[in-house]
Amino acid sequence: MQHWPSKLWLVRHGESAGNVALDAAHAAGGDTIEIGARDVDEPLSTLGERQAAALGRWFASMPHDEKPDVLICSPYLRARATAVAVYKALGSPQAPVLRDERLREREFGILDRLTKRGIVQRHPDLAAARQLMGKFYFRPPGGESWCDVMLRLRSLLDTISLHHANRRVLIVSHQVVVLCFRYLIEDLDEESILAIDAEADVANCSVTEYIADQENENFSSLKLLRYNFIAPLKEEGAAITTEPDAHVAAR
Repeated sequence: MQHWPSKLWLVRHGESAGNVALDAAHAAGGDTIEIGARDVDEPLSTLGERQAAALGRWFASMPHDEKPDVLICSPYLRARATAVAVYKALGSPQAPVLRDERLREREFGILDRLTKRGIVQRHPDLAAARQLMGKFYFRPPGGESWCDVMLRLRSLLDTISLHHANRRVLIVSHQVVVLCFRYLIEDLDEESILAIDAEADVANCSVTEYIADQENENFSSLKLLRYNFIAPLKEEGAAITTEPDAHVAAR
């Protein structure tokens, strides 16, 4: 039987420089997203830093026995920086930031750094294939489908169950990863998770929160308390941003 954390928070990183570059590319009607570094090395924007700091203060304001005591993040710089901001705000040496490559952003392969327009213009055959298959199953050459992301997250959930059962776990990652976690934890189907995705983008530094089912003393299931929760940013007056990550403009 799988034993879950007593609480599980899923957080998307703060706004990144890549998010800003994607906005600029769309505004200019361009084919490519101009980013000066590897996607893994893209830092938070100035606004993203403020968002991460606001998120950290929100977690720090919780009672001591309700705060995260395990922090796990994607190895991408924007996720690490967001997690470190929370760690510093918590001021807890008992909660080091653990990196796990299974939380990395979805890999987009040959379509990396192309806008939706760029994909249609440069790879019309792949654009047509994606339209036919849908993004849940479509895997660009050298990249991943949503199902590929879910495969690595299944492994991560097993690790969390094994090592962090009954703990309060905070995960900082990326938009598609948050959605794929929902698919797995809530046992959703393709139609359901794509409907959730279509309703709204996952906001930067938004919180998705699960709690162990109190009716099951073995903590063998989780209940969703809130999704895409942006109150921590509103309370601090930080701007809300929802732009997809730059290299997954056509998520």
